[in-house]
Amino acid sequence: MADKEYVLDTSVVVDGRILELIEEGEVKGTLILPRAVIAEMEHQANMNKELGFTGFTVIEKLRALEKAKKIRLEIDGERPTEREIELAKKAGTIDAKIRELARIRNAILITGDKVQHLAAEAEGIETLYLHAKEEVHGLGFEKYFDGLTMSVHIKENLPVVVKRGKPGNWKMITLDEVIDTDKLRALSEEIIEATRRNAQYYVELDQPGATVIQMGDYRIVITKPPFSDNFEITIVKPIVKLSLKDYKLDKKLLKRLNEEAEGILICGPPGSGKTTFATALAEYYYKKGFIVKTLEDPRDMQVVDAITQYTRLNGSYEKAKDILLLVRPDYVFFDEVRKTEEFIIYSDLRMTGIGMVGVVHAKKAIDAIQRFINKIELGVIPQVIDTVILIDKGNVGKVYSLEHTIKVPTGMTEKDLARPVIEVRDFFKNELEFEIYKFGEETVVLPIKEIQNKAQAQRSLRNIQHVMNNLFEEGEVRVESEDGRIIIYATKRAIHALNHKYRKRLDRLVKRYGEIEVRPLD
Repeated sequence: MADKEYVLDTSVVVDGRILELIEEGEVKGTLILPRAVIAEMEHQANMNKELGFTGFTVIEKLRALEKAKKIRLEIDGERPTEREIELAKKAGTIDAKIRELARIRNAILITGDKVQHLAAEAEGIETLYLHAKEEVHGLGFEKYFDGLTMSVHIKENLPVVVKRGKPGNWKMITLDEVIDTDKLRALSEEIIEATRRNAQYYVELDQPGATVIQMGDYRIVITKPPFSDNFEITIVKPIVKLSLKDYKLDKKLLKRLNEEAEGILICGPPGSGKTTFATALAEYYYKKGFIVKTLEDPRDMQVVDAITQYTRLNGSYEKAKDILLLVRPDYVFFDEVRKTEEFIIYSDLRMTGIGMVGVVHAKKAIDAIQRFINKIELGVIPQVIDTVILIDKGNVGKVYSLEHTIKVPTGMTEKDLARPVIEVRDFFKNELEFEIYKFGEETVVLPIKEIQNKAQAQRSLRNIQHVMNNLFEEGEVRVESEDGRIIIYATKRAIHALNHKYRKRLDRLVKRYGEIEVRPLD
């Protein structure tokens, strides 16, 4: 093999495996780097994408190997036009130029791209195909992860910050190590190379200034200017995987999940454990014999292999929805529902009869429901959402059930004001907490308890004022509420009487209505 020539495909330059082939002695002689490969990586780098920078770093190392006389490196072939570069993925023009160069030079094409390999074989070109199945270990960022590390935050020229603990109970720790730009660039290139080598790792997003990668259990976000103010890498890894049994759910809630709930929202603030609970519920449904799929961008639910994880199809959830309708799963887990398009997709899938479980960022359970308002028709909401589960510090907190009814909203008295109303009830207590309805053009989210508390407070004030009026002459005592507290404003004579003659009467009022403060009446 020493006298042979090799043409390098973009894939083996970017993932760096050509360097290992040279070091291991499997590839010797002349390596031909097509101008089409350089042009493609230049385009990626100009777009501020990590793949381009990683490729140029590998070329630098090839030049070093050439100086060490381990290889001969040549640049050859036509440079593609700007239009050909833009159509590289769709039309395969750059791949075709690389194959043509290998044919002209009668060289072996080295590629990690299966389609390129098959096309070259069809054209009678000898190839060395590198399968992308390698499990990568010992990456630079792995040293920061122990059994308690949830995420690592590395920003150029600043100390490394790690989040340690568990969902709902964690703390940020600043390490002594400072990562400069060169080290951060090397770490980024190492991540890109590892991703290209394993078919199970995904570049979920690659846009100017931002790259998102799902590498096994790790979700990696690489950001740079102009998107972020500095070069930064964030690596997140779930440290807890629970089964539904670990949550020790109330039997009533478990019965609802088994028999009634078909439109479920799992909500909570960032880091509360929403996805962990969703994963446990997905595997619970799968073990009960249901067909379960996920819809994620990026795909970071750590579910069993039997649960297929879908993402956007050609950049579109709408197209992915069409495929899901053909697959006909029993449950689809949508992690996470953020944009208007995603709320609509969730609703459309649920209306076809598919059980839907959506993960939504919301600090309160009612906020998760409100995020659907104005994104889908109000009357549709109780048809697509029947159960809302708030995850609080890793545990199940508030749970709401939703029902649709026709009634006169709370606080209104005229019967002709009856209208469609969504009742939001505390699931465990079956107490009405919110009513949602249209009033003219406005959507009203009415907090029932707050109204009831205000009405009760007003009744308390009237009752106390009535007692005071029976004890004192008009104008001597005035009862008011301030910041939720009851205050009696009284003349000096009335204050003296309340503290002595009527002390027992005042104590009975305090026992019945809570703390009462007595102040001088100006």
